[in-house]
Amino acid sequence: MQTSTETLSINQEQELNLHLESQGVFPEKLFSHPVGLFVLFFTEMWERFSYYGMRAILVLFLVSDLSKNGWGWPRPEALQLYALYTGLAYFTPIIGGLIADRWTGYRKAVIIGALVMTLGHGAMALEGLSTNFFYVGLLLLILGNGLFKPNISSIVGKLYPSISDKKDSAYAIFYMGINSGAFIGMLMCGYIGEKVGWHYGFGLAGIFMLFGMLQFYFGQKIFGVIGSAVQKADKVEKADPTVEIVSPIVRKQRLWVIGIFSIFTIFFWMVFEQAGGSMTIFAKDYTLRNLTGGAATTFKWVDGILTIFPLVAVSFVLFSLATKIFKKYPATILFTLLSFVIIWGLAIWKVTREFSSVTTEVPASWFSVLNSFFIVSLAPIFSKIWETKFNPGGPVKFGIGLILVGVGFAGLAYGGSNIPQGATAAQVSMFWLIFAYFFHTVGELCVSPVGLSYVSKLAPANLVGLMFGFWFTCTAIGNYLAGATGSLIDKISSQYSISIFFLIFTGIPIVAGLIMLSLNPLLKKWMNGVH
Repeated sequence: MQTSTETLSINQEQELNLHLESQGVFPEKLFSHPVGLFVLFFTEMWERFSYYGMRAILVLFLVSDLSKNGWGWPRPEALQLYALYTGLAYFTPIIGGLIADRWTGYRKAVIIGALVMTLGHGAMALEGLSTNFFYVGLLLLILGNGLFKPNISSIVGKLYPSISDKKDSAYAIFYMGINSGAFIGMLMCGYIGEKVGWHYGFGLAGIFMLFGMLQFYFGQKIFGVIGSAVQKADKVEKADPTVEIVSPIVRKQRLWVIGIFSIFTIFFWMVFEQAGGSMTIFAKDYTLRNLTGGAATTFKWVDGILTIFPLVAVSFVLFSLATKIFKKYPATILFTLLSFVIIWGLAIWKVTREFSSVTTEVPASWFSVLNSFFIVSLAPIFSKIWETKFNPGGPVKFGIGLILVGVGFAGLAYGGSNIPQGATAAQVSMFWLIFAYFFHTVGELCVSPVGLSYVSKLAPANLVGLMFGFWFTCTAIGNYLAGATGSLIDKISSQYSISIFFLIFTGIPIVAGLIMLSLNPLLKKWMNGVH
């Protein structure tokens, strides 16, 4: 006898198959999801490699002494530039989403955006020739991200029926791709930037952005009409039997829910994105990073495992994808395979170099890798949980996520409680950074991929790109506020203490999370049946 859960699962699979057929999508599946999801997985993986790889060394490069080939900027000025860059990088997606919705379609926008970002990383690699290349590179990265970011997320959502519960699981898998790239990017670009040369770190980010663009370009026919020219897509999507027809009132209420979710992400990203700013400063100047004896040996093994583990995981995904699509889309697999050969070579070189090194200093950028490592490790678990009966609604997930990111900062506040007022250096145990990144990650898994899924499920078909653009605009505001508030670390720690600085970021998300939990009944009503 079939249970209701089994029946629901069968119905969802039938609905998904019907949807894929109506859109002309390549029907093969991998891990019960369309193979197209994993093409997007690798495209986004290399784009996030480039973004987070560069971001990991941006502030460090700016504040490093001229003798170390940095620019020697004061910390507040470096964090203000970081705020401006990350804020604009997430503001331009609202324009990019609008362009794709009205003119180019999602796929062309993704390709153009990836190409522009590749040129941006190339320009930054030339910063040694002229400072102008550095600023031109930042501008190109901002513009390219605007076209790329909202539209690849839109394609993920379009692979599934409009309100399918499988979207939560799909976005969790997609998010694993995001963080696999971020993890490897921060690890490799950070290491090469700090240990070899800043411009090599910037240039490495661009190489893999190029690979991400090529593998998507040669595999785009997998998506049928999804994301193609706007007019063609519209005609076929009207014939999609899984599209939900809703009244103007329901449409308006669901748009309000997207708006509220988006606004609350401002509080999340404002504190979470301290990772690239004040938390990087904390790692560089306040954390014990010079290791000796057994601690040094332990770190080398941990670092080696952390370098190899995600590569093994994503290599397995690539092999599985190759068995499904290689015959029909060989170029996509070959370009991705080539990128993996290069990254495996760099990873083995890095591990070997560290084991043969006499001294052991943990790179300041290394700690930012922990977030992505925890994501890669935990995302499959969360993906499975979201497909079971233990799957709370979006507002509850958001509330829990906001509270957990606050808990992470509570750990940092406690860890820094013995640092004297106004101190510019200290030797705090790295445990507290690891503690913070763990709770930040669990909180992120309850907010970011879930938010992407709900935007896709709640937005009207003709406004998906624009709504993702609005989502990323709120992310932009949060990123800007993260840099702007992070730049106050010296002022607040000198007047009060660095512990007080981190307590501010403890209280903000916890209060926001409690408010979101209180709004759950209203938002659940306004979602009108979307879980």
